[in-house]
Amino acid sequence: MSLSDDSRYLKGGPVAQRIIAAVREDAAIAKAEGFPPKLISITVGDTDAVDVYVRNQRAKAELAGIDFEERRFPATITAGELEAAIHGLNADPRVTGIIIQRPVPAHIPIKTLQAAVHPLKDVEGMHPASIGNIVYNQLDLAPCTAAASVELLKETGLDLRGLEVVIVGHSEIVGKPIAFLLMSEGATVTVCHHMTRSVAAHARRADALFVAVGKPRLIKADMVKPGAAVIDIGINSEIGPDGQSRVVGDVDTDSVRHVASWITPVPGGVGPITVAILLRNTMVALSRQRALYEATYGTADRLAAE
Repeated sequence: MSLSDDSRYLKGGPVAQRIIAAVREDAAIAKAEGFPPKLISITVGDTDAVDVYVRNQRAKAELAGIDFEERRFPATITAGELEAAIHGLNADPRVTGIIIQRPVPAHIPIKTLQAAVHPLKDVEGMHPASIGNIVYNQLDLAPCTAAASVELLKETGLDLRGLEVVIVGHSEIVGKPIAFLLMSEGATVTVCHHMTRSVAAHARRADALFVAVGKPRLIKADMVKPGAAVIDIGINSEIGPDGQSRVVGDVDTDSVRHVASWITPVPGGVGPITVAILLRNTMVALSRQRALYEATYGTADRLAAE
């Protein structure tokens, strides 16, 4: 059975289309009310892979009715100069959200840049405050990949309350946020990492298994509970038998799909939803900025009256 016909595949495209359609409606309303959403993309240096991501983000933003602008900086820029540029964007009321494209040159600490973006404009959900808010169940501005992964699990229709979930990988922007997002839904969550004694033993217990470690085909069929949902977040480049490079995930999809009830393809699973979540986060950021503006200066009706 081909990938396109197999109902076990959790494909991200249809979910992304629904999210973008909803964003487009919200963006049209915001524009009509005088608050047009705008995304600024920051690229440092020349990286072909980054250009691919930027083109995709631009295309999806235009589809959603969100203005998209790329700002390019030379690879020789200092961290201080880049922070100053970000602070300028923070202060610009025309800018809704700021995206920092990765990778950046080695001399620029990415965490410093993420912390420089104001939390109200942190549409990637990477600011320490945004990550910390998830602990307190403020979930509407979560890291995009983590939120996209949970969105795909919800597509299965499984009741998340009490669901046994295992996450392989504990990064600050994927594994850990997924854990908190799912705990807020009532799931029972186990997080595995490089010090876990038996990843396989934990994985075989999972009703839903998330994998994000950057190791191609790490998860085999004998590590998956029959009937489980498997969300593969890994993106790896692999040379096939024909000598051609191809993208594969952290799950051995060909074997695992015969055991799991649901599995995400790579590519075509989490990826398309990640960009859609970025756009949805943009509208959340705009809503928060408008609320602050109205709290500070009064509502439109009140301003008109004055």
